[in-house]
Amino acid sequence: MEKKKRFGVLLCADDSEYVKKKYGGYFQVFVGLLGEEGETWDLFRVVNGELPNDEDIDAYDGFVVTGSCSDAHGDDVWILDLVRLLRRLDSMRKKVLGICFGHQILSRALGGKTGRASKGWDIGVTCIHPSPSNKLSSLCIPSHLLIIECHRDEVWEPPPHAEVLARSDRTGVEMFRYGST
Repeated sequence: MEKKKRFGVLLCADDSEYVKKKYGGYFQVFVGLLGEEGETWDLFRVVNGELPNDEDIDAYDGFVVTGSCSDAHGDDVWILDLVRLLRRLDSMRKKVLGICFGHQILSRALGGKTGRASKGWDIGVTCIHPSPSNKLSSLCIPSHLLIIECHRDEVWEPPPHAEVLARSDRTGVEMFRYGST
């Protein structure tokens, strides 16, 4: 019998009233977008200090780090706890998907540099350009993607040995890949 896959969502923001009413919370948005039938998904509100127990981490196939209104380069207690957790997950070779703030904090945890975007806020629809040379090219990804963005921070330098997967005219590192697939 095949082992049931288990994932954790590391929620880095409080649910807005709108998202709670419309979708049941950000957790439901991510599970609805990424989850597949038969998987187990657990919620950890890291913004409120909830982290997976060290003893339980091994049971997870991967984690998703969400967006946040906080700064990935900040020193709030929960942010520093998250950085330590992400380093631990990396040492255990766990799969981690970082989205927006999640991508920035993952870069920080793995040795990259993050900070305020030199061009200021990026709000609206942004055209990002996937790298034609990345290892995901077999997926037939189009030459550009239009995504909605709202951020004022960015990854200045990806972690050592990371591969930049996409960039935009405003942001040099829109997506990166680190480690083996």
